[in-house]
Amino acid sequence: MGAIFQSLGRTVLAGFIILVLLIIVTGGAGARGGDHAWWGFVFRWLHVMAGVMWIGLLWYFNFVQIPSMPKIPDEQKPAISKVIAPAALFWFRWAALATVITGLIVASMNRYLGSALMFGEGFVAIGIGMWLALIMAFNVWFIIWPNQKKALGIVQVEAEAKAKAARVAMITSRVNTMLSIPMLFCMVAQQNGGL
Repeated sequence: MGAIFQSLGRTVLAGFIILVLLIIVTGGAGARGGDHAWWGFVFRWLHVMAGVMWIGLLWYFNFVQIPSMPKIPDEQKPAISKVIAPAALFWFRWAALATVITGLIVASMNRYLGSALMFGEGFVAIGIGMWLALIMAFNVWFIIWPNQKKALGIVQVEAEAKAKAARVAMITSRVNTMLSIPMLFCMVAQQNGGL
């Protein structure tokens, strides 16, 4: 058992094995396996999984890493900037993309993509949530990540440009944290009559 937890890959694989066993034991895959409703559920689950990774990392950066950096001794900061932050940013940006793609697939499969994006009747909440998520994903890929590459020294720039990039990345990350609150509300509100 200990060998499973010594490797992230084995730990994640074990989680999927447990999931498959639960589906089999509860009959969850039963006759529904392969039909439209089943695939709609699978993509919604993947959407939620990716979203948890994305927003979890966003909140990690804003609630833990950024506020903790001033408390870390200068000689220890390279551990964050050279190891932890680049790895977290890798998962952060790909989780953002996976969240958007799976969300668009779910909306398309359920035939409300256009109605939601155009705020059609009955789809206002999900439409607002989708637009907020698209703005946030744009920020991740086209503002936060390019500026973080400079701030972390992945792309070499002058000290002044590095400081400016760090500030832009942090402010944009805070914008995304702010937007994540109404975005998550809208995503849940759609199916629960919140808007």
